Amino acid sequence: MYPVSRHSQRLELRELVLDDVAAMHAVYGSTTATEHLSFEPRTMDQVAQIVTRSVASATAELRTEYALAVVQRETGDLIGSGRLATDPHQQRGATFGFALRPDTWGVGYGLETVRLLLGLAFEELHLHRVWGARSPLNEASAKTMTAAGMVEEGVIRAHIHKAGKWRDSVVHAILDDEWTARSQSV
Repeated sequence: MYPVSRHSQRLELRELVLDDVAAMHAVYGSTTATEHLSFEPRTMDQVAQIVTRSVASATAELRTEYALAVVQRETGDLIGSGRLATDPHQQRGATFGFALRPDTWGVGYGLETVRLLLGLAFEELHLHRVWGARSPLNEASAKTMTAAGMVEEGVIRAHIHKAGKWRDSVVHAILDDEWTARSQSV
């Protein structure tokens, strides 16, 4: 499926383009934004490689990754990223993640982003299960995923190696029928 374009009242998910490198670096290069992610802040060159790879993979014949820009509709500013990646070990399953620029936190953009990603997963890609993992200390992410209807399923012990230490991850997931029931009740 290409190109992806989904929107909510305030945000849009769209395909990344090569001109997004600097705006993506504002997220992936930020110590604050990456504090709870699985990686250290990235350099501009590393972000350029990520964006270039994402742009190339978007048009693959069998697309397995949807790395998308999160854009404010009113301003057109890229404020973050959202990602769905199909899971080869799970039928009709995918992992997901999102990251937003710290100056945009606290106004509900995280929840809008998650809902847009889940809508893509279930309404357009017809997936059965989507799951994401978060740092145990990332309470904001826990609240966001719960508000989107995701269920906390458990802990993957010593899942992420970052800053010289192993860190657990807390798994949240949602099934297609749960998404459908939530969507119809809203």
